[in-house]
Amino acid sequence: MRFARTSTAALFAGILVAACGGAKDKSAAQPGGKPFVITMIAKSSTNPVFLSARTGAETAAAEMSKQLGINVKIDWRTPPSEDGTVQAQRIAEAVNDGVQALLISASDAGKVTGAIDDAVARGVPVMMFDSDAPESKRFSFYGGDDIAMGHQVMAELAKQMGGKGKIAILAGNQNAPNLQNRVKGVKEEAAKYPGITILNTFYHAETPQDAAAEVLRAQNAYPNIQGWAMIGGWALFTKALLTDLNPAKVKIVSVDALPAELPYVDNGLAPVLLAQPCYMWGYVSVKTIIDHVYSRKEVPAHVNMELVRVTKDNLGTWARQLRDWGFTDVDQKYLAMPK
Repeated sequence: MRFARTSTAALFAGILVAACGGAKDKSAAQPGGKPFVITMIAKSSTNPVFLSARTGAETAAAEMSKQLGINVKIDWRTPPSEDGTVQAQRIAEAVNDGVQALLISASDAGKVTGAIDDAVARGVPVMMFDSDAPESKRFSFYGGDDIAMGHQVMAELAKQMGGKGKIAILAGNQNAPNLQNRVKGVKEEAAKYPGITILNTFYHAETPQDAAAEVLRAQNAYPNIQGWAMIGGWALFTKALLTDLNPAKVKIVSVDALPAELPYVDNGLAPVLLAQPCYMWGYVSVKTIIDHVYSRKEVPAHVNMELVRVTKDNLGTWARQLRDWGFTDVDQKYLAMPK
């Protein structure tokens, strides 16, 4: 299997054309074959997007090991569910265990910033992905512009609804800074459409079951919801909404486009998904860490990630990309589509 090695923008331009401060870093030279260990702490080990990021990180580690003749290892210490306090504890534990770098997606920036700064002070460089801790001493962040992502979700939803109707926002963890900014972006964009009314913003635990249940509770409480701006794809990881929502009456635009979500595009309930290349969270970040820490190269403070617009027009192309990234649950129906 051949994986992309360039920026996210360059990667998708081809396949979808149709549609630092602190103390001195610990030495990157690892004498005697000692592993170069990168501890990876995502938000939740039960969320498929972070499992994909782990696969990308491990692939990049294998490639860099072969390319540079070093032994790069990914030390996965992600908690089972979102918990900024646990993340902070695991940062400290990893530093005490002598890791060479940290790669983190913050569940709560306020709870992990101190631990990140302590790590940097002890010579362990830190990179963020997906959800930043911008006030910390991390050296770089790989992810999208979350406010712009919110704008994009809302603009697509407004287009699907003809610029008018009543909508709700599905917003995940209320304390996650990246999600707060996406909600801000949705609201800013919605203000451009006089015919759009936001009925409410709904927060929930970031599991598929909790998210889908929240959508159904909201629909019962507000039966006039005609559209959902989902700033994360949690609710679409289950099939529950396929039977409980009518695509003729409700439209969804969501961030994320993993295999379980593709039927929502196919049946028209979610005509547009805005895919985060979550595999690249790990792949690009690990290569950036190696460039900065091992090869001593200058890297940007923000490595930008662009969303990929997934519709019926490129569903097959996107399905095959997911398969090539190691997803084994892509429906053959979509893999067989010509584009």
